[in-house]
Amino acid sequence: MAQRLFTCVKKILPFLGIGLFIYLIYALDIGKILSAIQSIPPHYLLASLLLTIPVVLLRNFIWKMIHKQQHIHITFISSLKIFLIGYFYGTITPGYLGQLMRVPYMKEKTREPYGKLFVNTFLETTLHTFSLYLMMVVGGFFLLQSQPMIFGIVCIWVILICFLLVFFVNKKRGELFFHMIIRYLVPKSGKQLFTRFVDTFYLDFPNIRFLVLPCLLGALTWVLMFSQYYLIILSLGVSIPFFAFLLLFPVANTAGFIPVTFAGLGTREFTAIVVFSSLFAVTQEQVFVFTLLGFVITDVFAGFCGFLLSLTETNRKTMKSYLARELQ
Repeated sequence: MAQRLFTCVKKILPFLGIGLFIYLIYALDIGKILSAIQSIPPHYLLASLLLTIPVVLLRNFIWKMIHKQQHIHITFISSLKIFLIGYFYGTITPGYLGQLMRVPYMKEKTREPYGKLFVNTFLETTLHTFSLYLMMVVGGFFLLQSQPMIFGIVCIWVILICFLLVFFVNKKRGELFFHMIIRYLVPKSGKQLFTRFVDTFYLDFPNIRFLVLPCLLGALTWVLMFSQYYLIILSLGVSIPFFAFLLLFPVANTAGFIPVTFAGLGTREFTAIVVFSSLFAVTQEQVFVFTLLGFVITDVFAGFCGFLLSLTETNRKTMKSYLARELQ
């Protein structure tokens, strides 16, 4: 009974955000939404789109820093390709969990253990997200008067994340926890496989002090990304101070990480409408437009590039397999 319920929930949850997204379109004035989109000068969209390049390059540079600390040898270009492929899978899965698809591609390039590569990807995404949480905490103070419940949720969430990070960066505690999970929850047939996987989690684990710099650089990537959204805001003629936007939009963006929808679609737009329409002279339709277009420019565009790369990588593997068979 419990297993059937869990399976049912897994199938339904990803569509909750889609349903919320459809509801927003229904509840808002579709005419105003289309009018706002049509009023945007193309050069604003182009400028916003071009900012994707430094964002992607900087994130890959940060990931390369983690590679170096973990003694993972891979070229910048190969790392960039895998990053974009992971980005594609992230945009089509709840909570961006598809970014973990980097791991099998990294395995093919580096031959490093799966556990080590899992931690490698997890560290990059976690540090990147944690830098957003730091911005979100500051932004939460702006919502203390108008949206006290959101501020409370922000604080609880950040405290929980900090606790988990402090707990799992310690090798002794982390390995003890994972081995207990394997012992009591993993079926006997899979214990050996999961044990080998977990035993390489902390292989070449970076020094804790080293993680500070990637986290700070991660905040810079968010500033660039939110600047892409802000260019769309300017094109709509909306008056929102840039600094206030940098601190408040992380609250809405973090809602997109909740794994109940594909790439945060619906939850991000809904939260942004609640936050910005209560603080600034902006219509709900305008918030919906800059949030949705910003998502398309930042995530969908990079994800599409990753999709094309995934096709070329698949074709390359197929050709290699064909040539290997022909030469035998």
